[in-house]
Amino acid sequence: MADTYNYIAFGAREYVEQIPDPITMPRGRMFEYTPSELERSLAGLDVDSLAYLDRLPTFLCSEAIRVDGPQASVVIKYGHIRETAAQTKEVSTRFISEIDFGEVTFETIDAAQQFLGLEPWQLYRTHWAVREGDAHDLLRRLADMRPEFGEEVARLTGDAPQVAEPPERARIQIRTATSVESFLGFLSGDDPEAGTETFFRGHENWNFDLTPSLLRKHESGAWQYLPNEDRLCKEILIAHHDEFQDDQYRFDELVRMQHYGIPTRLLDITSNPLVALFFACAETPRDLGVEGEVIVFRVAEDRVKYYDADTVSCIANLSKLTHEQKNDLDLRKDLTDFNVTPEAEKLLHHIRSEKGYFEGRIRPEDLGAILCVKAKRSNDRIKSQSGAFLLYGQDATFPETGQDGIGIERIRVANKVEVLKQLDRININATTVYPSIDRTALHLKARYRVIGAEDIAV
Repeated sequence: MADTYNYIAFGAREYVEQIPDPITMPRGRMFEYTPSELERSLAGLDVDSLAYLDRLPTFLCSEAIRVDGPQASVVIKYGHIRETAAQTKEVSTRFISEIDFGEVTFETIDAAQQFLGLEPWQLYRTHWAVREGDAHDLLRRLADMRPEFGEEVARLTGDAPQVAEPPERARIQIRTATSVESFLGFLSGDDPEAGTETFFRGHENWNFDLTPSLLRKHESGAWQYLPNEDRLCKEILIAHHDEFQDDQYRFDELVRMQHYGIPTRLLDITSNPLVALFFACAETPRDLGVEGEVIVFRVAEDRVKYYDADTVSCIANLSKLTHEQKNDLDLRKDLTDFNVTPEAEKLLHHIRSEKGYFEGRIRPEDLGAILCVKAKRSNDRIKSQSGAFLLYGQDATFPETGQDGIGIERIRVANKVEVLKQLDRININATTVYPSIDRTALHLKARYRVIGAEDIAV
């Protein structure tokens, strides 16, 4: 395991300078720009994960700002953290400073980015990353820039850094289905809690995360699509305006974009367990040896919304804000203070473009929620898949064990070849799940291809 350290950044410079006790970070900003495998092992924020974070050296920094033309400065403190604790919506910790470098000035923004080894957006975003790298090396380079701290840095870097091993990824207890019969047996044996609705999602690989395509990251932890969400949506609307003319709400547009493969903040789910089981089995022979997974969602009735709900409009219209505007949203403000911010006023403008009656009282806590939304059955794919969606709000993440109002269970799926044959016999296949001629052709091609030993993954 490579050396790792905490890199905690805040946009409010005074927050870093004064170091409140404790410091708090929105849970949705945890582990941004963290290598994907490392993030998966820590995302549950259980006791072992929190203890691991407490063992790491820590840099507490401000976002970069320009000074004197092209120059940029970052407030940098080095130390360690203690008593890290995870609540439902935020993580708190105590930062104990060992070296206060103060304001460190770089020739340019690019120079600051290269020196700190950051992705471009990291310089302007409140977040908590766990970064791979040598904290001692960064300290020595800071001492080269600020020689007055040379002795303190030498004292702290005299010994070889201790390497902390991250905990194994925590997964909730799961069962394994090897046939349609055993899968349905698991479901029939479960007694859903009163006041909930049940939905399902199938993954062809059990290791996949419950993350919409918009919120997926590179292995380095950098965003793939999120910084360009508004541009993605505008470009598809420009190129295919006629396709969206009948969509009344932004949510309707996002559903159609999802249908055509544009990354959105929607995650497909279904009310049909057999459709989910189909998706848990690979469509390509080379993936048939990898176990799939069906996630069972028990959603409280008050968390199930319809396409025209006001809360749905609030979250869906986040997609019209620029990345900078979304980054500046502070969901910890109270209702009154939040709604007078420029970012909230811009969001309100977009909401009123589809709901002219909407009052200027956006609830900030609603914007960070994950909602289960029943969509209009506006295309054959939604109809055939009994489709619904999880709509992810600002900085929303889905814990492995579920969250308030949305409980989850997991069923591993093995013996995929036989399961697909059984599903086909009851008319659950690509032709019925994807009712289009191109998908039917792919299904027929796969169905009648002779599978060789080299196709089965070990």
